Amino acid sequence: MKNLWNDADAEALVEVYAKKGVARDLALRVYTTRLLGGEPRLVLHGGGNTSAKMRVKDLIGDEWDVLCVKGSGWDMAVIEPQGLPAVKMGSLLKARALDKLSDEDMVTLQRANLIDPSSPNPSVETLLHAFLPHKFVDHTHSTAVLAIVDQGENSEALIRKVFGPKMGYVPYIKPGFDLAKAAAEVFEADTSVEGLILDKHGIFTFGDNAKEAYDRMIHHVTVAEDFIAKSGKPAPKPIELPKTLAKPADFASFLRGAVAFDRGEGRFDRMVSDFRTSPAIIELLNRPNLAALAKQGVSTPDLSIRIKTGPMVLPAPDAEKLGDYKKAIREHVAAFEKDYRSYFDTNNALDDVERTMLDPMPRLSLVPGLGMFGHGRTLKDAKIASDVGEMWIEAVRGAEAVGDFHPLSAAELFGLEYWSLEQAKLASNKPKPLTGQVVLVTGGAGAIGAATAKLFAQTGAHVVVVDLDAAKAAEVAKKAGNNSIGVGGDITRPEDVCAAFDAAVSTYGGVDIVVSNAGAAWEGAIGDIDDALLRKSFELNFFAHQSVAQNAVRIFREQGTGGVLLFNASKQAVNPGAKFGAYGLPKAATLFLSRQYALEYGALGIRSNAVNADRIRSGLLTDAMIVSRSTARGLSEKDYMSGNLLGQEVTAEDVALAFLHQALAERTTADVTTVDGGNIAAALR
Repeated sequence: MKNLWNDADAEALVEVYAKKGVARDLALRVYTTRLLGGEPRLVLHGGGNTSAKMRVKDLIGDEWDVLCVKGSGWDMAVIEPQGLPAVKMGSLLKARALDKLSDEDMVTLQRANLIDPSSPNPSVETLLHAFLPHKFVDHTHSTAVLAIVDQGENSEALIRKVFGPKMGYVPYIKPGFDLAKAAAEVFEADTSVEGLILDKHGIFTFGDNAKEAYDRMIHHVTVAEDFIAKSGKPAPKPIELPKTLAKPADFASFLRGAVAFDRGEGRFDRMVSDFRTSPAIIELLNRPNLAALAKQGVSTPDLSIRIKTGPMVLPAPDAEKLGDYKKAIREHVAAFEKDYRSYFDTNNALDDVERTMLDPMPRLSLVPGLGMFGHGRTLKDAKIASDVGEMWIEAVRGAEAVGDFHPLSAAELFGLEYWSLEQAKLASNKPKPLTGQVVLVTGGAGAIGAATAKLFAQTGAHVVVVDLDAAKAAEVAKKAGNNSIGVGGDITRPEDVCAAFDAAVSTYGGVDIVVSNAGAAWEGAIGDIDDALLRKSFELNFFAHQSVAQNAVRIFREQGTGGVLLFNASKQAVNPGAKFGAYGLPKAATLFLSRQYALEYGALGIRSNAVNADRIRSGLLTDAMIVSRSTARGLSEKDYMSGNLLGQEVTAEDVALAFLHQALAERTTADVTTVDGGNIAAALR
């Protein structure tokens, strides 16, 4: 592994932080922490931790010996000084004399001794850092080191063979007080060691300065890498794959639906999927013992909060037998769920601790011949699962090269996956109403579309913004946030509509809610209007809605978790205006289209509703048109826009709220919601 220390970069960061009152030692601690955190083969998504011992002053000027240690929730790759909260060393060291200390009391002790009470919780391995005497301590979950420690009964012998006397050996103990005491005792038995190898867990290195601790980490990880490269046995012969492999897009939506957790009565906790592949991924996935390797579990216990007890292995997909393959997906998910429930019930029964079972769905699906799908309640979580999958594969490959992959047992893993501290974190993490759901909005760059995209993203959904102008669609998606995407396309072209839905599947795994919003109005008396223009209006204001709905149903059927169709029907559908027949006629047809979908697809859990809005500033009702209409009526612009029973202008955001209400109303279908401030002539009877 390459050593990334650079004197000039280190000193530059020291200088930057000195201007902010940050001490040199803490600045260098930040520097090497980022170096470690930026390498996924060492640290992944919040894993690992580092520390530095120093003296600091509190608010009243008293000086304290403190441990600045990585705080919970901070990513080492982008850490700042405040991500290393200072904890008073005196009380931490006194704790070593205790016979036992519960995890909850340990957290209380650490928080009670923070210099800044507003700091994040110090790492669960704070006491381990404190009990070691070195000024700087680093901890990672190096995949190369995991390959050495994830062995069977011979792991200790292999560890001593690979690392020699320069590294101490610590048997597996769950992180916390007991591990901290054991690690300190191992060091004190031989104070010449440069670090500690924790069986089934990872590696610690230490030093008198930041560079020394970092150099030792890189050196000993490289020792492990070199041993694997030189001593490894060749990979086994790969399995025979189907003559024609299916593509990920052929079953991605089906898989996404299969791993959605059924809460009953048509309610699902949906997940987003992230597909990942590479030659290295394919090589391991094509091994004949892949299922057995996956059954062994995760490469380090910390990963259990990311991919549970380990990956789910699917068969290789035969393109000529997709129906059979989809059946196999359901069977494998059901088997994974059954095994997980058994794992929970068996281990939960061993004590009287009250626990809430996490959802039993896999977070990583391995597909021989193709790659893997990470699953998560958000795209970020899905990508994290994929990242973890890649590092799991690297650790497994290394472990199999030098022996046999035997990580921590499921029984011991349970103690960490259902750790009281993690349970408390999960209990406080309340998902937003649309977390896990994917929304596709047509006409997404217009006023109503943009407002809808923003609101749905704020409510937890990932949004696919579709618009004729691809650049504007991308801009709206960026402003909406939550990893939304923009897609360009002409929705009057069925191939463009299909491509937009395919983009949603490629990015998120599927679609759950569709807001069919795009439209345009042309003026003219119905008896005089050009036939071609009327047909053009029908193409956009009716047939495009049908095309969008058809594609939505195509995906909804695959997922098998229901879905929501929402149509922008407009006031013209029920209260036609003079010279707007070319717009109102297809909109009236679209209103009844929404009801037809409600009628025919309700049995599949698909709800279909429409919004009837009027006088919304948008591409349809432009500022120039507002001036023209208000002038013609002898009204001020304000009076014209608020000419309703409430006397209030209705905005695009009001329409977005109506769409959101319909999306969340689980027992409402075939509804038309009027958003116009009150217009009796447009009210449905």
